[in-house]
Amino acid sequence: MTQYALIFFETETEMARRESETAPQYWSAWSAYIDLLADENVLVRGSGAGLQPPSTATTVRVSGDQLQIQDGPIPGLKEQLGGVVVIAVESLDEALRWAAKAPCAAAGTVEVRPVLPPPPTAA
Repeated sequence: MTQYALIFFETETEMARRESETAPQYWSAWSAYIDLLADENVLVRGSGAGLQPPSTATTVRVSGDQLQIQDGPIPGLKEQLGGVVVIAVESLDEALRWAAKAPCAAAGTVEVRPVLPPPPTAA
């Protein structure tokens, strides 16, 4: 089994649904998706998290010895990071199939990325 991170990016419109009149449908779709991953035994338990809205972000950059702190997400992005889960599946093709089922796949983006294996331990 290979572990893949499914990294969910949502548009501003989709993010706004979290607190709109369509919030119950939004959260129901995400709950059903996570439940499906768990029911199919591909979800790596405890690996994922949804994130607060981009307005709660703080962005940090270091340039030389200068620390630059900015309120908000990285500027200029059309989609914002909404959350991440890790799944364990047999192949990239299978990970892509699971990514395509994510509620944000139709309106946003799901990045699929292999997870680094644990570093070797010192003997």
